[in-house]
Amino acid sequence: MNIEILTSIKHTEEEYRARISGAKAERERMLAEAKLEADNLVMKAMDDAEEYKKKRISDAREEVAKKRAAILRTGEERAAALRNRGSKNLDRAVALLITRFREQLHAES
Repeated sequence: MNIEILTSIKHTEEEYRARISGAKAERERMLAEAKLEADNLVMKAMDDAEEYKKKRISDAREEVAKKRAAILRTGEERAAALRNRGSKNLDRAVALLITRFREQLHAES
């Protein structure tokens, strides 16, 4: 009977060792999966951050382009207005210059 008890104990110990070994293997598998999932989450977050950065840069460039276009349009409008005023005053300036020139000629004579 002692042999049966010892055999039973040995058999039970082997079962527990197998369970412990299986549990350790399962633990390692779960840790590996968790690490892989964490790495995937980090990569996704980095990709999302890069995409967000590109979007923000694109939006900023569009905004700058709009502001640049508005500034150029304003500058062109002002330049056109100055040209118009200059051309309107050109005839009067030429007439004034001729008048002053004639006055100088008559003053010297």
